[in-house]
Amino acid sequence: MEPKDERLWRIARKRAGFRKSLFSCMVISAFLWGVWWFTDGHRGGSHRYPWPVWVMLVWGIAIGFQYFDAYSGDRDEMTHQEYEKLKRNSNQ
Repeated sequence: MEPKDERLWRIARKRAGFRKSLFSCMVISAFLWGVWWFTDGHRGGSHRYPWPVWVMLVWGIAIGFQYFDAYSGDRDEMTHQEYEKLKRNSNQ
C-alpha cells in the first residue's frame, strides 16, 4: 500500500463528508415534509404554515458552508497563492 498524500486525503474526507451530509439533509427533509403533509398540509388553507421550510433554510445554509469548505480549495493553498501574488506585485 502506497503512502497517502495528507493534503489530498484531507480534501477527500471533506468531500465525502459533504456528500454524506447532503444525502442526510435530503432524506430528513423529505421525512419532515411528509410529517407536515400528513399532520397539517393536506388540509389546505393559508393558515397551515409549512414549518419544514425553516429546517431546510438553516440546514441549507450549513450545507452551503460545508460545500464551500470542501470544494473551494484548501486554506493553506489559498494563502500560498495570495502570498505568491503579493510577492509578484511587490517586485514590480
